[in-house]
Amino acid sequence: MASKAADLSKCGVTAVWLPPPTESVAPQGYMPSDLYNLNSSYGSMEELKHCIEELHSQDLLVLGDVVLNHRCAHKQSPNGVWNIFGGKLAWGPEAIVCDDPNFQGRGNPSSGDIFHAAPNVDHSQDFVRKDIKEWLNWLRNDIGFDGWRLDFVKGFSGSYVKEYIEASNPAFSIGEYWDSLAYEQGSLCYNQDAHRQRIVNWINATGGTSSAFDITTKGILHSALHNEYWRMIDHQGKPTGVMGWWPSRAVTFLENHDTGSTQGHWPFPRDKLMQGYAYILTHPGTPVIFYDHFYDFGIHDVITELIEARRRAGIHCRSSIKIYHANNEGYVAQVGDALVMKLGQFDWNPSKENRLEGSWQKFVDKGSDYQVWLRQ
Repeated sequence: MASKAADLSKCGVTAVWLPPPTESVAPQGYMPSDLYNLNSSYGSMEELKHCIEELHSQDLLVLGDVVLNHRCAHKQSPNGVWNIFGGKLAWGPEAIVCDDPNFQGRGNPSSGDIFHAAPNVDHSQDFVRKDIKEWLNWLRNDIGFDGWRLDFVKGFSGSYVKEYIEASNPAFSIGEYWDSLAYEQGSLCYNQDAHRQRIVNWINATGGTSSAFDITTKGILHSALHNEYWRMIDHQGKPTGVMGWWPSRAVTFLENHDTGSTQGHWPFPRDKLMQGYAYILTHPGTPVIFYDHFYDFGIHDVITELIEARRRAGIHCRSSIKIYHANNEGYVAQVGDALVMKLGQFDWNPSKENRLEGSWQKFVDKGSDYQVWLRQ
């Protein structure tokens, strides 16, 4: 990433989410063991610090991926269970929730879902919270991270996240609250209010201190962009994801390391990728670009063009939105004061819209894929 800092900054990216920095039982980093050992499969602690310095030199914020829900033990208990932790934070079974079925924890019951592959940390213990806050502040002050991407936040109460955020004062924080959307006989339901409500409830539990990935929007786009654009407007005329309810806390994205990349659990439809980016990069919320897409898919420049449209139109996470059309043929919306965009083959341009004032200049024209106009 260090060598990409200048290009990212030039293209209009403002923050970078790095993978988990700690030593981990699995190479991806999501099975952390010694939280203070930052020699990972991605490189050494020195290389990490150098990378952060390079990103900072290009005015990029750096978000660390912190796994607070679970932690892998270093030693077995006398009866053979892996629940004795090593390194600087040498916790015992009292740091593990008592309803974890695999690790004989002696703490209190979990405040969320159980992650079955590793011991689930008991955040109700004062010593655990104190140690986590100290660690987060060490990552901020000594290593240079500016904020957090919070892994598997379904596993513990958002009230603890609020405490950790208030203690570590990140520039930005994003929670991964990932559960399934609503389906009927294998097809996506139009109404996903219950799904986005669960994400909003988690943001509320953090006191609004954290944003969250807009997984609702990703799931809806998978179906909507296949000529079902009516899925993109709700009964109040707003977008159907978290973006429509709490845009300043909605982090929109098309793909991540779980859904795409080498794992491919829920990949975004390849032929609709640029329509997806045309949507999230022109809309409220805080959009995320997937590294693989930007550097390996041959779409670096068309993504950059959309970032530039966002910048020129002054669009931000709280920008207003007015949806003019959302039907089988396409989708049309005005975002903020200075941008209108269209998806799909719908035969439309600003002069055809009686309700649209002013004069508009085409900025991006990708035909029936997507088009963007800026106010003159």
